[in-house]
Amino acid sequence: MSEQHFDVLIIGAGLSGIGAAWRLRKQRPRDTYAVLEARDAIGGTWDLFRYPGVRSDSDMFTLSYPFRPWREPEALASGDKIRRYIEETAAEAGITRHIRFGTRVVSADWSSEDARWTVHTADGTTLTCSFLYGCSGYYRYDEGHRPDFAGLGDFTGRLVHPQFWPDDLDWTGKRVVVIGSGATAVTLVPAMAAGAAHVTMLQRSPTYVTPLPDRDLIADVARRVLPPKAANRVARAKNILLTQGFYQLAKRRPKLVRRALRGVAVHFLKNPAYVDEHFNPRYDPWDQRLCVIPSGDLYRVITDGRASVVTDHIDTFVREGIRLRSGTVLDADVVVSATGLSLLPLGGVHLSVDGERVDVGRSASYRGLMLGGVPNFAYCIGYVNASWTLRADLSHRYVLRLLDHMERHGYASAAPTGPTGTGRPLLDLSSGYVQRALDIFPRQGDRDPWIVRQNYLRDVLTTPRADVTRDMEFTRRPALRSTEVV
Repeated sequence: MSEQHFDVLIIGAGLSGIGAAWRLRKQRPRDTYAVLEARDAIGGTWDLFRYPGVRSDSDMFTLSYPFRPWREPEALASGDKIRRYIEETAAEAGITRHIRFGTRVVSADWSSEDARWTVHTADGTTLTCSFLYGCSGYYRYDEGHRPDFAGLGDFTGRLVHPQFWPDDLDWTGKRVVVIGSGATAVTLVPAMAAGAAHVTMLQRSPTYVTPLPDRDLIADVARRVLPPKAANRVARAKNILLTQGFYQLAKRRPKLVRRALRGVAVHFLKNPAYVDEHFNPRYDPWDQRLCVIPSGDLYRVITDGRASVVTDHIDTFVREGIRLRSGTVLDADVVVSATGLSLLPLGGVHLSVDGERVDVGRSASYRGLMLGGVPNFAYCIGYVNASWTLRADLSHRYVLRLLDHMERHGYASAAPTGPTGTGRPLLDLSSGYVQRALDIFPRQGDRDPWIVRQNYLRDVLTTPRADVTRDMEFTRRPALRSTEVV
């Protein structure tokens, strides 16, 4: 058993954690910190997912850090390039040496008497810190969503889950069925179609997809006439305005957007009946996250005959593949279960305050980054309707402003105090993977600053100026034993 104390501990060395560490060392260089990473590599999600074609479905000019412009030609980048970008950011800023790999945090207990967190890791190490920042996202890394498929034992082919892609899988010349219609499925189908005999995307119901170009023409022009940082700002601003404008239009005029998306699909597939059967969801646009297909690659492999879509329900697995409720049997040598992810708040870390367990599912979310009644703790969750990093970076900057305020006034702790979490879910999407996890995530309150608005344009104006004292209880250094509520 060993113990060390830090001003700040950051959990997770993915896109969020490295961004938080960069902001911390830039704004508060005197603070001691460490980044605790459960895996043995930098990258988080972009190190975990290694399935064919894995890529961003947000443009890299907004998914990249604002302080380190994206310089690759692709607007939608591969997982390898994103992981390398995160690694290079950490190395250039001297963050890598502060990362403790293979360090999985299992619990953290706050002591009001000592005004510090005691953090316990899976290997028995104990660390303490004055502020704890969870940047582990919300995916469960050790387990994906695995439906209980009937008859699976009869299937003579191979079943794989994208989250745990096997290195030895060869699908060349084989019949592949990809179960699912979300972002992972629409990425896998064109990637595997290049070598497979045929790929079938089997979905229970359609999902909205939209083509975006691989290259950003505005960014390419800006790069030719402007310095790199200025060009990146132009591309970033353009994409923010477009994505936020499209989202707001979809929420206000869903029928109009539905018609537009259908029109694009018909343009690519040249078959209105096929589109209405397989690409006409029951829900409105942006009730679930919209899936991006680079340059229409999914549509292109369908029109080329290398892939197809079947909309039906699974009855049972059989020896040669999957029998559907309609009675049709889909022959398959390989089945990929792209059936969704499992979510896990705070990376599965168990929090307690003065020995009392924090029930995250019954907690209120303060500004979408702290928990009501929990001192000196923040967590990072990105937008559901825009690039993750846009919101993550705003969260980092807010946390640092709070730390600066506490230092100036001699406060040892800050805990949000206000309403209970009885309002809308923190993740307000109808997607299955979100709905399965509603009870374990905090909920919003009924007023600011306990409401999370999925609106970057609003947040970028208000968050940097937000009153860090609003609905916040501050406690002075332990030696003074006094409390101030604002």
